[in-house]
Amino acid sequence: MVDAIVAAETGGARKMVAVDGIGASGKTTLARLLQDELGIRQPVVVVHADDFFNPVAVRRARGRYSPEGFWLDTYDLVEFERSALAPLRSGEDMFRPASFDREAGVARLARPVHAESSAVVIVEGTFLHRDELAEYWDYSIFLDVPFDVAAQRMQARAGAADALEERLLGRYFGAQRLYFEAAHPWVRASIILDNSSAGDPRVITAEESVARRDTPRA
Repeated sequence: MVDAIVAAETGGARKMVAVDGIGASGKTTLARLLQDELGIRQPVVVVHADDFFNPVAVRRARGRYSPEGFWLDTYDLVEFERSALAPLRSGEDMFRPASFDREAGVARLARPVHAESSAVVIVEGTFLHRDELAEYWDYSIFLDVPFDVAAQRMQARAGAADALEERLLGRYFGAQRLYFEAAHPWVRASIILDNSSAGDPRVITAEESVARRDTPRA
């Protein structure tokens, strides 16, 4: 896959790579592995979509348990593009890696940081094949993981004392279904990886995608 990324045609000044998938699908882990492998050859910049959250009041404006709210309001897409994606793709020297302070839970633009002109940009996050963002990617990866597997991983990550509410899981996975219906990421992605067995990803076709099979009108 690293060779395929290197060989991919670059549409802008820097090569832009997306690692997309539902929560607990292994996006951050894969982004880190790609950073290590690609970093042997050239500079790498990693951007996390979750660093561009909207404030809680915006994210919950449609209701705490609203799938539409999660799908439409989780990310500040305007700032995501303006601060990170657009300047990185166009070759600018500086970009802002965040517009939201996750520890403090408030909107806060990060200080500009430098990006090497020869850097490959890896962006990891959810909903990256949506219409507003799809044109940014020179190469994109969709991690295909069943909802029940992802839910088990989320619960294990949260711990027994902080077990996730069923309604919150319903909101989250409902939002993913809305995304699947709107964007068909298994079609737009350069490669699809079945990552249901953590640490042992397998290349699959769009027809084999669990997300596709679970999506009406796919």
